[in-house]
Amino acid sequence: MTWLITGGAGYIGAHVARAMTDAGERVLVLDDLSAGFPARLPADVPLVEGSALDGDLLKRVCAEHAVTGVVHLAARKQVGESVAQPTRYYRENVGGLATLLEAVAEAGIKRFLFSSSAAVYGNPDVDLITEDTPCAPVNPYGETKLTGEWLVRAAGRAHDISTVCLRYFNVAGAAAPELADTGVFNIVPMVFDRLTRDEAPRIFGDDYPTPDGTCIRDYIHVADLAEAHLAAARRLTGADASGDLTVNIGRGEGVSVRELITVIGEVTGDGRPAVVEARRPGDAPRAVASAALAAEKLGWTASRGVRDMVESAWQGWLLHHGG
Repeated sequence: MTWLITGGAGYIGAHVARAMTDAGERVLVLDDLSAGFPARLPADVPLVEGSALDGDLLKRVCAEHAVTGVVHLAARKQVGESVAQPTRYYRENVGGLATLLEAVAEAGIKRFLFSSSAAVYGNPDVDLITEDTPCAPVNPYGETKLTGEWLVRAAGRAHDISTVCLRYFNVAGAAAPELADTGVFNIVPMVFDRLTRDEAPRIFGDDYPTPDGTCIRDYIHVADLAEAHLAAARRLTGADASGDLTVNIGRGEGVSVRELITVIGEVTGDGRPAVVEARRPGDAPRAVASAALAAEKLGWTASRGVRDMVESAWQGWLLHHGG
């Protein structure tokens, strides 16, 4: 097997590349380096700089490297940006996927793993989100992920490609400081950024129908997420690989924003009280995964907790941002 990982030099992608390489898989990375860094990759992993929108390049890479499976992570993923630039998100996320699937079909590749998102569900009013929970995305990013799932399954049926779609929840942490998320778009680095600038963390709304009034989310350690990709890739090469599979990737445990900020304060030694601001439009009171199907179908369950995520993310923050 030779696995092509698109977006493999990014935050999540580099973790997937390392997990698969450590497990003995042969890996090749394609990344346009708009959010990725070559230094994140193991030294023996080839890197091709380019875009999933470049069909000729994709066909050449698949042929020259005898690719037999694809893990597709390359995508734009900022919700606010997707609202401001919907056409760009559809062009890159859906158009890039269509171009990639055309190359995959032409090359006769029979295994395809798609990086989806819990954003496909929107804001369902349920205690646990299962894979059967209706999908109703509330922003263009989530729409492109749901459209991507439809496209992956359709291409799978048309070209006899075995497919897996992983819908993952809120990703945090780092397997090593040098692999940490360098952006400030998710809640953990956003709080780190506030503390580093000697400012109090912010909570957007404390009047939700939850035990402490703040939103509840399911957080998954990026190293666990990488291991889920490895488990899915192994399934695609196993005896029960035919057809398509869609699973949630989460811990099945809810953590409130206030609880998370408390842990961050304990880890960083800066436990100043958070300031409460107005609610943000579109924030659901609760979004927690049912992780049962991933355990059943992939033999995978998360093993790392929230403190592990915060501690490892903090070490990465200190490496990349000083302190």
